[in-house]
Amino acid sequence: MLLKVQMDTPASNEAIRQGTLRKTMEATLQKLNCEAAYFTVEDGCRTGYLFFDLADPSDLPSISEPFFMDLHAKVHYSPVMNPEDLRKGLDALAR
Repeated sequence: MLLKVQMDTPASNEAIRQGTLRKTMEATLQKLNCEAAYFTVEDGCRTGYLFFDLADPSDLPSISEPFFMDLHAKVHYSPVMNPEDLRKGLDALAR
């Protein structure tokens, strides 16, 4: 799964001043056991791209809420495949 988090600038500025942005991100990275995580600016907003294995869709609210509540973020999920998943899908098409 790809989790894209676009943080509101005033809210994330305050979170940086309070020291909570780092704590929120570290807790999320640990909770999700991310395969990869990248941080950049998109559309003028601090943005994170987190890649992780979503075992249970019922986990989505607990993943999203800290970003909504603490950072007033826009949150978007996209299913993604790693190379092994792609091979498996293509092999299934060949049958």
